[in-house]
Order: sequence, then C-alpha cells, then structure tokens
Amino acid sequence: MQHWPHGLFHDINNRTATDAEVVALYGSVGWVAYTNDPDLLFQALRCSAFVVAARNQDGMLIGLARTVSDDATICYLQDILVHPEAQGTGVGRALFDEVKQRYGHVRHMVLITDDEPQQRAFYEAMGLREGSDFDSGPVRVFARFR
Repeated sequence: MQHWPHGLFHDINNRTATDAEVVALYGSVGWVAYTNDPDLLFQALRCSAFVVAARNQDGMLIGLARTVSDDATICYLQDILVHPEAQGTGVGRALFDEVKQRYGHVRHMVLITDDEPQQRAFYEAMGLREGSDFDSGPVRVFARFR
C-alpha cells in the first residue's frame, strides 16, 4: 500500500492518502473507468500537476481535485469529486478554491464534464462559463474520448 507524498498530494487536513482510500473515493461516485484500472489511476495522480484532497471529521477521504497544467497559460481541472455523503456541504467549493488559489495566475482554466444540470450549476457557481456562453462569443472545444 502506497502513501501519496505531501509534495504531490496536498491534503487540506495535512494527511496523506492510501491507495485504498483513493479507489474507495472514486468508487463512491461511480467512476469505474478509474476503479477498474487502479494502476492507471495511480499513474494519473502521480503525473498530475496538483492534487488536493479533503477529509471529514472522522478522517475519511471525502473529496479530491486534480489538475494538469503548464503553470503559465493553462490549468485543466481533470477531476473534482466529492463522496455522495458529503455533496452539498461545501467540500467541492473548498477543493475548487484550493485549485483557484494555486492557479489564480494562469490565463485559462478548463474542464470537461458530464451533461448533468447539477454539474453545470456547480461549475457556474464557481465562476466558470460554458464555451457557448462567453460574452465575447462562443468558444469551440474539441476533444476525443476513448
């Protein structure tokens, strides 16, 4: 069992996370593409530019956000997830605030997410806009999914 180093894995509560905790968190939100291949998940976390996590009062890992970034012009928010029991409690906002604090100087913050109303509402509440809703005109996003 691996413990994620503080240098990579910034835990709001100053603790490290174990592999089992990370897999359990991703599993709690049904992200089976990650939990079906834990080694790929661990590689993705190790190669992320920034990972921030949150725990509840009992010490359980309840939230995580991770980014990919050049630390100058782009920050891609790859994952932001909160355990279902902690959703709506401000954990997601706290994680997003940590990412914004870390990357406030970066020109573009981008993410791709599912097309669910609660996700759109959350990201809009965080100050993000959908590409088609920019005041200066729509922005096109191109992606490939496998």
